[in-house]
Amino acid sequence: MSAPAVVVEPRPAASVVIVRDAVPGAAEPLEVWMIRRKKSMKFLGGYYAFPGGRVDAADAAAEALACCHGLDVAGSARLFPGHGELASLAFWVAAVRELLEESGLLLACDPAGRAINARQPATLDALIRLRKDLMGGAGSLPALLAREGWCCDLRGLRYLSHFITPSSSPIRFTARFFLCRVPDDQAPALFTEETSEAFWIHPGEGYRRFIAGEMAMAEPAEYALGYLAQFASLDELWAAHADGAQKFHGVSDRIDHAWADFDWKSNRFPQSK
Repeated sequence: MSAPAVVVEPRPAASVVIVRDAVPGAAEPLEVWMIRRKKSMKFLGGYYAFPGGRVDAADAAAEALACCHGLDVAGSARLFPGHGELASLAFWVAAVRELLEESGLLLACDPAGRAINARQPATLDALIRLRKDLMGGAGSLPALLAREGWCCDLRGLRYLSHFITPSSSPIRFTARFFLCRVPDDQAPALFTEETSEAFWIHPGEGYRRFIAGEMAMAEPAEYALGYLAQFASLDELWAAHADGAQKFHGVSDRIDHAWADFDWKSNRFPQSK
């Protein structure tokens, strides 16, 4: 008898669904920013998803939790407890960091709560410099924000959902998903460290393309697109999340069953080409 497979402990992660109103007269009222993970990546290479990644130790450091505006440690713990000694607020910090790393958006404000304005050349230059230094390992996000006199502005995020990677995967995450209303003074961009494509798409259209087999994605992206397609405007979506409550989550037993035959080494189901 072969020994049972060792189930990997899922690592905390954060992912962000960037949304905006579509132009008047568009086929759908909302658009969502999607990325495609490089095919060379070990975990779901070639899959369509949202910007995100694991929660780093620096995201949970005291200085990181202290540099947040709009939500504190106690408030975040009320929204989703259950991660042991890891403060729930660390997921929010990771979301801000991943937004900057993977899309170039920075949710930041000064200590008084005044949001940065990237339309100002000096602020835009500081934002670009901050991302470059972050990606180059010149400092942690809170340290680089402090250099500019800024804080993480969590008012631009709303909590959405929670998913845990199937137990059959050799790489697993317990991921918290957030909504981000795209700032008026910024726009997401493609950065190619881990991403091969990035684009705006109507959620209903993205879901249709998933069903048609044209866009491979895991449950978090599939569920989010179907969920977003219900709303008539960004204001309606934002108001629905004013309570901070989780709107849906992955049902572990069902997801584990659905992905039982997935080949994690080749990132495809057996019937896929």
